[in-house]
Amino acid sequence: MVDAVRSTTVTSADLRVGMVARTPRAAAPAADPATTATPAPAPTLARQLAASAPQDADRIRLIKDAIAKGMFPLSPATVADRLIAAKYEWMSNDPS
Repeated sequence: MVDAVRSTTVTSADLRVGMVARTPRAAAPAADPATTATPAPAPTLARQLAASAPQDADRIRLIKDAIAKGMFPLSPATVADRLIAAKYEWMSNDPS
């Protein structure tokens, strides 16, 4: 029979842990240096991509020039909307 659903208070007496028996580990066989595999080095392209973020230098230069000339359209409302959207995106991926 299933107990009815109700709110209960958990006490320290309710937290019971059974005994766990440890088993001895088996001895590892001796490694033969001739047959031991060495890990392969990481691919060069992966290392290069991990070294820095991808950047479009031409686009960055154009944006900097437009900001310096006062011609780059900055909308505080758009910036705020995108920050809020980014926060919601982070919250949806938050494990807690």
